[in-house]
Amino acid sequence: MRIAILNDTHAGCRNNSEIFMDYQEKFYRDVFFPYLEEHGIKKIIHLGDYYENRTSINFKALSHNRRIFLDELRVRGIHMDIIPGNHDVYYKNTNNLNALKELLGHYMSEVRIIEKPEVVDYDGMKFAHIPWINSENEEKTRYFLNTCKADVVGAHLELDGFEMQKGVTCTGGMSADAFRRFDMVLSGHFHTKSNQGNIHYLGSQMEFMWSDVNDRKYFHILDTSTRELTPVENPVTIFEKILYDDTKQQQALRNVSDLDEKFVKVIVINKTKPQEFEKFIDRINMRKIHGLQIAENFQDFAGAQVDDDKINLDSTDDLLYNYIDAVDTGLDKDRIKNQVRELMIEAQSLEIV
Repeated sequence: MRIAILNDTHAGCRNNSEIFMDYQEKFYRDVFFPYLEEHGIKKIIHLGDYYENRTSINFKALSHNRRIFLDELRVRGIHMDIIPGNHDVYYKNTNNLNALKELLGHYMSEVRIIEKPEVVDYDGMKFAHIPWINSENEEKTRYFLNTCKADVVGAHLELDGFEMQKGVTCTGGMSADAFRRFDMVLSGHFHTKSNQGNIHYLGSQMEFMWSDVNDRKYFHILDTSTRELTPVENPVTIFEKILYDDTKQQQALRNVSDLDEKFVKVIVINKTKPQEFEKFIDRINMRKIHGLQIAENFQDFAGAQVDDDKINLDSTDDLLYNYIDAVDTGLDKDRIKNQVRELMIEAQSLEIV
């Protein structure tokens, strides 16, 4: 038996942006469901954060998600088991009130919501589902982890020492030691793909923020007989970063047709021919792009000569993290970064794109 694994799909993301609705539809329509049909896969496990906003979603985003995903489950005869992630629950200290239970009720024949730790037998493979861990359920969840008879765990975890996004490591999370006895642990929550030993953070299947640019995205297929986990890349992207340096290559002649329906950021390293640069920008603006940002005078900002391969001026949170690193303080910088990240995510979820 082969099972498709999804996580962190964030329906209604970026303040219910229609741009991101269309982007998500491309993934499901052109990549995900065609793969499942080609390989005869009829089972999905979703590891949480199905929705974006824990407190609300507008009717258009809800209707759109039903059409592009939930209706497809029904038409194709696909069943999904799903656990709540932190974005799916209304309160931070309990999973009792969650969007999955309230909004997926019309699809109960296709969707099974697993709100408490539970072992499910998938064709002989014992799979432990672990919903979002909070102060209310932590003690019972730890007992379950110590006593359950399972080979594989699927969860929505915040584990210490793993990358939350490229270059930012989680500190103060749960210890991974509680999961060492299992053959394999699959987790959502962090949007960049990584693994340490038996623990696999699968990363999000789609791009949602500038921090996702150039961070390849996958959904995964789990074979219950071989326990093999196969990543399947999503080639559909929505962010594009261009490093402009006309001393090294003729970027003014770069093909820009691949920028359609993307947010574009041009970072100027060297611009010795201003007129050619302006023509290049004009050609980008003539495409059907969602938006264009231009970052110039980077060397003045950095205060030093910077090599192309070290440029990472791609998001506001990166700038904040760099500033925190540079500040002379005895405070716990990793903890400060985690708090900044939480605030950034909350702010970006409200941003109108």
